[in-house]
Amino acid sequence: MKVLVIGSGGREHAIVKALKKSSRIKKIYAAPGNGGIGCDAQCVSFSAVNIASMTDFAVETGVNYVVVAPDAPLAAGMVDALERKGIRCFGPDKKAARIESSKVFSKNLMKKYGIPTALYEVFNNAEKASEYVKLASLKYPLVIKADGLALGKGVIIAENRDEALNAIKLIMTEKKFGDSGLNIVIEEYLTGSEITILAFTDGKTIKPMISSMDHKRAFDGNKGPNTGGMGVVAPAFRYTKNVADICERTIFIPTIQAMQKEGCPFKGCLYIQLMLTTDGPKVIEYNSRFGDPEAQAVLPLLETELLDIMEAVTDGKLDSVDIKWSNAYSACVVLASGGYPSEYKTGAAITGLGENGMCIDSFALKNGVIVYHAGTEKRGNSFYTTGGRVLNVTASGQTLNIALETAYNAVRTINFDGMYYRKDIGKY
Repeated sequence: MKVLVIGSGGREHAIVKALKKSSRIKKIYAAPGNGGIGCDAQCVSFSAVNIASMTDFAVETGVNYVVVAPDAPLAAGMVDALERKGIRCFGPDKKAARIESSKVFSKNLMKKYGIPTALYEVFNNAEKASEYVKLASLKYPLVIKADGLALGKGVIIAENRDEALNAIKLIMTEKKFGDSGLNIVIEEYLTGSEITILAFTDGKTIKPMISSMDHKRAFDGNKGPNTGGMGVVAPAFRYTKNVADICERTIFIPTIQAMQKEGCPFKGCLYIQLMLTTDGPKVIEYNSRFGDPEAQAVLPLLETELLDIMEAVTDGKLDSVDIKWSNAYSACVVLASGGYPSEYKTGAAITGLGENGMCIDSFALKNGVIVYHAGTEKRGNSFYTTGGRVLNVTASGQTLNIALETAYNAVRTINFDGMYYRKDIGKY
């Protein structure tokens, strides 16, 4: 069996490594992949959003199954195009991917079907949005979101009226995120513990994975700008069985049923970001794919073959699969380029890695540390930085402290010019 994984980040590397465990897969392609992914799959240099080239490649090379991992190709309809050619896929079609590609769609869906979320208003006019944030009755901070995809950066938390007005200007007038900001959502700021749930669903059945807790802020102490994620622990210690039962009853099942009723059943991995508020769990947002870096912490705990689960999702038979998870804990620490998430330099040589892209430290090797590559290229037997988030160092253990200690021990053996990382993952 030949499998194609679309994408180029740490998430895709985690998916490739998980799929490699299947004896039924004879060949894995990754498009476009990266330096580390190239050690586990054959990389092909198509852009992840080049639907025509990707479809032609899959047909010409006899690919049997495609995993569409990033948000942009899902939103653009890559699954639709591949399925028209008779190629089976993991991932939602274009209509279902709107649950991430349009904040307006997802918020209205939750409102219509009574799924708990923050109170909100939608605007397609900067002047009216500005008038709204000037209302004396509004409480700050406020959350201002671009409607469409914005590389994980289209959310601004405004601490006061001036910051809210500037956010509206940035998104709607200056078009910082292009057409993604033609519409915006302004919503109340929720407080509590943030939890991420990734869930397999075939549109009828939904099976949540191990919970996780991401750390979005760039710097220690949950300070600095929002990023794509600086580290993850799994499972999330505040996600108790009681909370899980409430979420299943009030959020997970109603979401899948709502998508069915709207004529766009969701098949793939549904990402649900939750806030555990004093009023109960509420949805912050949905994504239409595996989280990054959540997947890098969660997938190493999966004991059932990922391919078997994915095919069951595609075939509408998820209810027949018994998904097993390790009882261990997992911790992932992101190594980033100095300046990320703003401007940063690339091309720095990375030390501490072997030619297979894994950590060469003896302690890390003994304890099964995995290094997922997010922004690297390979030249000869060495690796160099190509992105803001460069490496994801993941370790597991019988306790969270053991997992964290193992991961950080490995992190300290890796280096590149300008490298920085949070030293308090798992503390918030």
